[in-house]
Amino acid sequence: MNTRQKDILYLLLSEPDDYLIVQDVADRVKCSEKTIRNDLKAIEDYLNEHADAELIRKPGVGVYLQIEDDERVRLTHQLFREHSGHKQKTDEERMLDIAYHLLMNPKPASAKDIAARYFLNKSAIKKDLTKIGGWLKRFDLTLVSKQRLGLTIKGSEKNKRKAMARLSDLIDHPQFTSQFIKNKFLSHEIECVMNEIKSMQKRHSLYFTDETSENLLLHILLMIRRIKMKQPISIAQKDISLVEEKKEYQWTLSLLKRLEAPFTILFPKEEIVYLTLHILGGKVRYPGHQEEKNLENPLLHQVVRHLIDRVSELKMQDFRQDQVLMGGLNIHLNTVLNRLNYGLSVSNPMLRDIKTMYPYLFHIVIDALEDINQAFALAIPEEEAAYLTLHFQAAVERFNRGGHARKKAVIVCHMGIGMSQLLRTKIERKCRQIDVLDCIAKADLPDYLARHSDAELVISTVSLEDMKLPHVVVSPLLESGDEEKLNVFVEQMDDRKKQTFKMLNNTTPFLVFLQQESEHRYKLIEKLAAALYEKGYVEKDYAAHAVMREKMSATNIGAGIAIPHANAKWIKQSAIAIATLKEPLDWGAEKVSLVFMLAVKHEDQNMTRQLFHELSYLSEQPAFIRMLTQETNVMKFLSYLDYERQG
Repeated sequence: MNTRQKDILYLLLSEPDDYLIVQDVADRVKCSEKTIRNDLKAIEDYLNEHADAELIRKPGVGVYLQIEDDERVRLTHQLFREHSGHKQKTDEERMLDIAYHLLMNPKPASAKDIAARYFLNKSAIKKDLTKIGGWLKRFDLTLVSKQRLGLTIKGSEKNKRKAMARLSDLIDHPQFTSQFIKNKFLSHEIECVMNEIKSMQKRHSLYFTDETSENLLLHILLMIRRIKMKQPISIAQKDISLVEEKKEYQWTLSLLKRLEAPFTILFPKEEIVYLTLHILGGKVRYPGHQEEKNLENPLLHQVVRHLIDRVSELKMQDFRQDQVLMGGLNIHLNTVLNRLNYGLSVSNPMLRDIKTMYPYLFHIVIDALEDINQAFALAIPEEEAAYLTLHFQAAVERFNRGGHARKKAVIVCHMGIGMSQLLRTKIERKCRQIDVLDCIAKADLPDYLARHSDAELVISTVSLEDMKLPHVVVSPLLESGDEEKLNVFVEQMDDRKKQTFKMLNNTTPFLVFLQQESEHRYKLIEKLAAALYEKGYVEKDYAAHAVMREKMSATNIGAGIAIPHANAKWIKQSAIAIATLKEPLDWGAEKVSLVFMLAVKHEDQNMTRQLFHELSYLSEQPAFIRMLTQETNVMKFLSYLDYERQG
């Protein structure tokens, strides 16, 4: 039996009380019903030879394994003993395995042989190879297919090593990649390398992060294998000379010399330099401020200052005084700049989650990095933007905990100035989420709100009619029940805001395009940008810059939604163009059906913040998104975004 047939037999053994429908079995092992019927014949032959059991098949009913309980247990254990370690690989494991095999082996491999190894047909393997081929292009590598020879990967050894270090980008669960690579080596080999890494840290008082230690382990293991396969790396002499002067080179030389005897290998100078670059670009903490300064990238302070200034401007929140943020950015960006300087790649297994959880802040960071990349001739990628987003998000939460992001409230009290001030004092002491702007009489409320647009809620001791602003009634003495009521009310305000769709104010029927058919996201972006330009909302160059922005980082935010945009300097007047797609379109790492092109001027950042609240709410409403994407009438589509209908 092949691996799939063993899995089918396991299914039959594990579900003893009923017939299994053949189509259900096919779905569970991911093949056709016809394939299952052929597999059942092989299983029958196996049972006739190895077990006291009968496979019963009834047309229209399914398949059933007739077997005594003790024989069922015996056969299950026999299968496990015979075939443990040979279970069919998941799609992700198979993808990693194929990519690793092609990168590691210089000899061609035929698609037929690859398909046979995984008990799949050539068409199924072709899908894997197409995805791998597209992924390899990111590293200037080409998957070449030659007739009668097979498949090989063309490109430099340095780029092949980069690709091996980024195998995790191929799959949705990148945390599996490290163990996958380690499984290619013996346990004592892994232990030997890790012990030397730890010894180096101890000798030189280094403190690698767990991530850096793991990456260095994998780099060294792969390096050893590539050298033994006579696939050494090449590095320019000027880079060798530059790195040889650094003390980290001597540390690396000592580490690798200790590994030469156990692995019966000699490490060329280029390999020592290559590993030194990874140590320099790794996340390393040195005790003592002076040593840290000696290792600083010369651009570090300019880049950090530019980033904090730009994010503060775009977020309309001053991050300049947050010393924790400053320290974190200095450490992280120093590593980033070193990695860029040495041409080392970085992966971020949390990229998709961060983009989905913090879309507003992530895209602010991306916009800031776009300016930095141009100003300093850098290429800081979106993986790093996601890490930087976490630094700023932590700063936002510290800011909020400090009471700076409290709700601005107006108190309406009907019992005179003394009671009003007492109520104000109680609210400010017991409800730290609230910043009281003023205490006023009910009659003065309309005029006060007209003059103070920053008021967010009204706390009143009497009922209020025809109030558009959120409001809550409490007793003048703010009793314990009122205190809880007020805190709950404030916490729920953000949720209610998310349902207040104000995007209608910034679009028109002439900027809405439903049921679009597009072969690529760049084409759709150009179409939406052209509509904004024709209506006078943006400059002509907006389209080109929106596509450039998209190439830097795909603007999908999860749930089938994308938000392409460009720098605000190309915008004349804030507006939103919207498109739905007849068929979901590939957009970065996922499919997208609903597109909002955001053209928002700098001075309209409050609008941007509100839009992201609305988009965040939308992303949590799959049924609502489905309704929007299926609509064919523009006016009906816009009516769905009327918050009163949603309320």
